[in-house]
Amino acid sequence: MKTAVLFPGQGSQFLGMGREFVDSDSDCAAIMEMAASVCDFPLEDLIRNGPLKELTRAVHLQPAITVTNLICYQGFKKTWGDGLSRACFAGHSLGEYSALCAAGVLSVKDTIRLVIKRGALMEREGKINPGGMRAVIGKTIDEVEAIIAQCADAGIVTAANHNTELQIVISGSIAGLDAVEKIAFEDGARVIPLAVSVANHSPLVAAAVPDFADFMEGVEFNVPGNPVYLNVSASPEQDTDKIKKMIAAQIASRVRWFEIISSMIHEGVDTFVEVGPKTVLKGMMRKIVPKGYKYKALQFDTPEGLEKCLSKLV
Repeated sequence: MKTAVLFPGQGSQFLGMGREFVDSDSDCAAIMEMAASVCDFPLEDLIRNGPLKELTRAVHLQPAITVTNLICYQGFKKTWGDGLSRACFAGHSLGEYSALCAAGVLSVKDTIRLVIKRGALMEREGKINPGGMRAVIGKTIDEVEAIIAQCADAGIVTAANHNTELQIVISGSIAGLDAVEKIAFEDGARVIPLAVSVANHSPLVAAAVPDFADFMEGVEFNVPGNPVYLNVSASPEQDTDKIKKMIAAQIASRVRWFEIISSMIHEGVDTFVEVGPKTVLKGMMRKIVPKGYKYKALQFDTPEGLEKCLSKLV
């Protein structure tokens, strides 16, 4: 068995996420307490009680999702530590920070500090350059890019997330998105608006990249103890300076998730464990894994779910 540990990003949130781990495990509670201490808002109360509208603001959501991922991972690490020593890691967009923390690149405190700053900068750019994101279902990345090229005069649009072979998320200005959606729909695709007000992973948030890179100068990065497949390159990286550059660039770059999972499969990974809220990444697996490839896709975000997950890791 060769295992990959995967961490979700924005879009997987719900009120009360991680609560069962915090209430039942003192080490998990300590992670929440530490994370709350570096936030300038009531992190734990917002996660538990909302309101959801405030939780989903980028500046709040990024540390909220991240601390939930790390709390779930703490439970996993305590019960399956030996297995994790042989695992590789990846995180979808924001989830990349959880993966870097799990692999020993970042401390928990620095991870939270980074995603707080990342969320604030991306929210800033969203206000300056309003836009959105939409999922295009039923078209390949090449087909979506060809449609985007046809709409170059309508507004800024880019293929932001390459999630599966036929699920591409586009990001950009509303006018540009409308133009791409019209052609894609007429050509047989389904187009689903995402509940975001920031055009993540697009040129509209690119001004956040240098500011975030400057902020990272004061943060210590360690050489990964396990391979971490990065969103920008879809491959592992050991050089900490290169890792810093890539996670800064990731803010305005494509999330190459389809390539990441395909690369893991090529390396023989056959067990994928999604650690954190909901099952978004697990759901993508069946649309990425080639027919005939034997694999397990697991997920947990509660102690009960972890117990079921562990029973299948044999």
